[in-house]
Amino acid sequence: MPAQAYAGKECVCQLRRGICDQSCVQGMLDTPFYIACLKLTGRRCVVVGGGEIGLEKVEGLLACDGAVTLIAPQAEPALREYAREGSIVWERRVYAGPADLEGVFMAIAATNDTDVNIAVYDDAEHRAMLVNVVDVPPLCNFILPAIVRTGPLAIAISTAGASPALAKRIKRQIAAEYGEPYARLAVLLNEVRGWAKGTLETYQDRKEFFEGIVNGDPDPVELLRGGGGSDGGEDSVRELIAAAQIRHEPQRTGV
Repeated sequence: MPAQAYAGKECVCQLRRGICDQSCVQGMLDTPFYIACLKLTGRRCVVVGGGEIGLEKVEGLLACDGAVTLIAPQAEPALREYAREGSIVWERRVYAGPADLEGVFMAIAATNDTDVNIAVYDDAEHRAMLVNVVDVPPLCNFILPAIVRTGPLAIAISTAGASPALAKRIKRQIAAEYGEPYARLAVLLNEVRGWAKGTLETYQDRKEFFEGIVNGDPDPVELLRGGGGSDGGEDSVRELIAAAQIRHEPQRTGV
């Protein structure tokens, strides 16, 4: 359930119950979320709220090259510094309504004002925009999972809002198990994607090529994890890839 949605507390969702009866979260755990990775480079993203949570959301968007506008009368020192250096645009005022979402790809509301959060949600929904009100899943049309990110490798963990603490535990465990060697292997495999697309005619051929490397013997992850040599095991993995290329090279018959 949303972190703020507990029976007896003031209602924080669009149902406006006055006092929370948790009716907004009924069925949330049964919602089938469509998992996707969004390309935010250059896309306008608005964060409403300049507190610690707003800072967290701004930094997450900046990490993905989003073009961030912060709307808040006051802001954390780190947010003020981002604005000073030009990393974000800071509009020092309260949320003013639908015009603030004109031409915006994504909106995130991170205020402690229920009416403002609901207004951001309603205005975004009317525009069929992506919108997230922090800690209130019923006021979201997408949720933000916990992310393990190493190089090009990103692993998302979601409990559909049921337990952020559990998501964080899983994140720590995954980070320990699937870290730098897997990210390095992803980079090495990416180096031969062009060859595979230009040489192997079918999807099935390409699938067998890459799966044969990833699941092969010796294990490329263990070679990288062992870190033999000055290259950290990368030359050994490149040899595996080269051998696989030879095996999968189409046989050409003479004319």
